[in-house]
Amino acid sequence: MGWFVTLATFLVNEILSEPAYLIGIITAVGLIAMKKSTGQIVGGAIKATLGFLLIGAGAGLVTASLDPLGTMIQGVTGAHGVIPTNEAIVGIAQDQFGSRVAWLMILGFVVSLLLARFTPLRYVFLTGHHMLFMATLLTVVLANGGRSTVAVVAVGGVLLGIMLVAMPAFAHPWTKRVTGSDTVAIGHFGTAGYIVAGATGRVVGKRSRSTEEMKLPEGLRFLRDSMVATALSMLLIYLAMAVLLLVKEGQKTAFKAFATGTGTVATGTGNYLMQSVMQGLQFGIAVAVILFGVRTILGELVPAFQGIAQKVVPGALPALDAPIVFPYAQNAVLIGFISSFTGGLIGLALLTWIFNPAFGLALVLPGLVPHFFTGGAAGVYGNATGGRRGAVVGAFLNGLLITFLPALLLKVLGAFGDQNTTFGDADFGWFGALIGNAGKAGGAAGLVIIVLLGLAVLGGAILVQKRVVDTGWDPGAARDALMPRESVATPAEAGATTAAYAKIPRPAGAPAPPPAA
Repeated sequence: MGWFVTLATFLVNEILSEPAYLIGIITAVGLIAMKKSTGQIVGGAIKATLGFLLIGAGAGLVTASLDPLGTMIQGVTGAHGVIPTNEAIVGIAQDQFGSRVAWLMILGFVVSLLLARFTPLRYVFLTGHHMLFMATLLTVVLANGGRSTVAVVAVGGVLLGIMLVAMPAFAHPWTKRVTGSDTVAIGHFGTAGYIVAGATGRVVGKRSRSTEEMKLPEGLRFLRDSMVATALSMLLIYLAMAVLLLVKEGQKTAFKAFATGTGTVATGTGNYLMQSVMQGLQFGIAVAVILFGVRTILGELVPAFQGIAQKVVPGALPALDAPIVFPYAQNAVLIGFISSFTGGLIGLALLTWIFNPAFGLALVLPGLVPHFFTGGAAGVYGNATGGRRGAVVGAFLNGLLITFLPALLLKVLGAFGDQNTTFGDADFGWFGALIGNAGKAGGAAGLVIIVLLGLAVLGGAILVQKRVVDTGWDPGAARDALMPRESVATPAEAGATTAAYAKIPRPAGAPAPPPAA
């Protein structure tokens, strides 16, 4: 039995938790199902894997670029508290719950495939690291009540399987609005924030122009290049925070801001400011790498996935990581990040002045990485239904969500609530808090309530799929009636048929929608 546990742990920790490998395997399976040649199968799988490695490389560059900025913000504001970091809390939990997480994740993925095959929720969740994060969260929350390993794995596996197919379904009307087609779904546990952003856009932005249509003076036309605009914006933010930290803390403290990772202590004021400039430029490069990785994987995975959809799970859609929507509104990504981070700062102020004294909620510092990825995606969703106002307000609300929900989640994590970190994205917060509080009933009654909550989520997703997604409801139809847009087709889309709602031009590198069945 020990060898089997070792094998399961290896599969989870070394393969299934590595999204690049998982994507490569899925791409190869799809190409095999399409009866492609050996060369096409190997080449497609490797290219898809490289695409995800590019996304990971870009994410690493983003993290490295944002670390010094987080240090500066903490120095300027003086705030101390919990910083939500999924990777950190998962690493801590692995020491105690590693084998249970492994079994739970494998069972959850199998359950999700069965649900995709035999229910209307035809989504296959391919974001491997988020599977691992949710599996770890469910293990910690369920084990917190002293339940047996069998109960934790069995109940947690069912809950994980439900979440892997339910959340893409809840978000899919909004995702179709973003992409203009029905080729991919969102597979990321920041979904609640994206839905809130899209719904907010419908309310506040019916007459607001898209972020991608910003009119710039002739001398500022260079800002139409998203990489340039992103780098310049971050450069200015870095310089502003660097100056504020220098004024408040003095040279001795401020010069150490960049001494993280491979950075060095600044040698003088000029060197300190130029390091700020370099970090802003590095951020622009990081975003460009992510976008290139997204385009690479879309070009390989989606066509290959049609093979799986036809042979294994008929009609299935791949549910992919949040950056998959970034190319559809690149200005909205930056706007969303800034707006979400602003929401995080205001949420921190509310926690400090009201909710911490009154309810004992922890102070949750705005983590720049979750605000960039979930805030950027929320900006894209908000822009799709509400233009610039939708992007700003929708992402701002996402920032509030990923500030307050982690604070509520800490209440049900037991000893792990004292680790100065927690899970950061919206779905971890609301689902973990819901399951954790239900489990406080204890014993069999608590497990029954937890299972019923999972079944309620599954039933709600099926209802949304049948009555909203399958009927072709377009959340941006009211806006289009006031601000009609012409569909822009490219030669690659000639003859392709998509849904009847207004279409957004697909970005370079994104695949053409499949032909109508």
